[in-house]
Amino acid sequence: MRKGWRLFFTLFLVVAFLTSMLFVSCQPKEADKGEAEAEESAGKDFTDNEWTDGQDLSGKEVNIFGAFVDTDAEKFEKSMVPFEEATGIEVEYEGSGDFESLITVRTEGGDPPDVAAFPQPGLMQDVMNRTDHIDLNDWFDMDYMKQQYEQSWLDLGSYKGEMVGVWYRASIKSLVYYSKPIFEKEGYEIPKTWDELLALSDQMVADGYTPWSIGIESSGATGWVATDWLEDIMLRTQPPEKYDQWVKGELDFNSPEVKRACKILGDIWFNKDYVLGGRNSILTVPFGDAATPLVQDPPRALMHRQANFIVGFLPDDTTVGEEVDYFYLPGIDEEEGKPVLGAGDCLSAFTDKPETKAVMKYLTQGISTKAWLEAGGFISPHKDTPLDWYPTDVDRGYAEILQNADTFRFDASDLMPGQVGAGSFWKGMVDWVSGEDLDKVLTSIDESWPEQ
Repeated sequence: MRKGWRLFFTLFLVVAFLTSMLFVSCQPKEADKGEAEAEESAGKDFTDNEWTDGQDLSGKEVNIFGAFVDTDAEKFEKSMVPFEEATGIEVEYEGSGDFESLITVRTEGGDPPDVAAFPQPGLMQDVMNRTDHIDLNDWFDMDYMKQQYEQSWLDLGSYKGEMVGVWYRASIKSLVYYSKPIFEKEGYEIPKTWDELLALSDQMVADGYTPWSIGIESSGATGWVATDWLEDIMLRTQPPEKYDQWVKGELDFNSPEVKRACKILGDIWFNKDYVLGGRNSILTVPFGDAATPLVQDPPRALMHRQANFIVGFLPDDTTVGEEVDYFYLPGIDEEEGKPVLGAGDCLSAFTDKPETKAVMKYLTQGISTKAWLEAGGFISPHKDTPLDWYPTDVDRGYAEILQNADTFRFDASDLMPGQVGAGSFWKGMVDWVSGEDLDKVLTSIDESWPEQ
């Protein structure tokens, strides 16, 4: 009995020893696992991230409010993913077709977004006049900014000695998209002058086609398409200095120069044989849908003047260069050369927070545009954007048009004071297309101009 007890006790000690050894040997592994889990739960190591200036901002949120909607909104959100993954900051984007009116309501009502994406510098300046905002000179060294942008973009983002915005997207507006298969079938040549453009339009009518598809409906921003057309014509009929005077309010709308541009515009827009659906359809067709007739089978219209971003509104299976292609909008007066009208989106900051600063620094760099740029129909204004990011020769062709321009000017309505550029000018063009007397419309715009 005693022998059996001793054997049992010995076996008990052996088992206990082995169990304790097993427990001890497992302890470092469990500790390592716990440390790894704790490290993972704390997020990645963000201390070396250049956008955050070495701060760990994981879990912070930044909201951006802008005019990017639908496809554009999706592409913008996708372009923010690398930043979110690198910093742990969550970027919430809200887009609205009524941005121009809502941003004023929000900022004046004490509810500004962290960042606002302005498609009109004039509106941006109006908001800056009335609202607390960030002078980006306090955040970014000018030497750094000059590495990122050409001086012209920095000038456009400055106001009253402050840097109030950084440029994210550039666009070229002096383009005409056309039905390439029909051009090839009929042997139509790309027009090099305005007279050739009108002659081509007449030939299309004679051949049983509708030359132009035009639509300017854009929710609360309806009218901007019409102002773009007029601005392109002004650049082709007046010296750039006159255009600049017009932007500043030193050249009246109700002037011979602007009236002449309106007549040239009306010769196309109000010709019932030229425009799909006639004059009335111009007001009701959403601008994003106006290029689609070119790629329908058969095409319902053959030409559409619009900025390069219209590609994003074409059906998904459309290939630019095949079903549709583009050419430079021809000049009118030979002495004005080959001007190019352009625009862009400028982002301003309203909250003095490290996460807002991090987002803004990211937006000053070409990497912030890469996802959208690679999707096509996008031009980056950043100097550090390599050409090989552009996905096709078509996209690189936009850059060539810009490089070959004799004159480049920013969209006039975007530079004018908000109550004019995004107000009476837009509305006046709508009233004119609706049948209002041109002199009355132009005088009304002049009267809306704020005191200098």
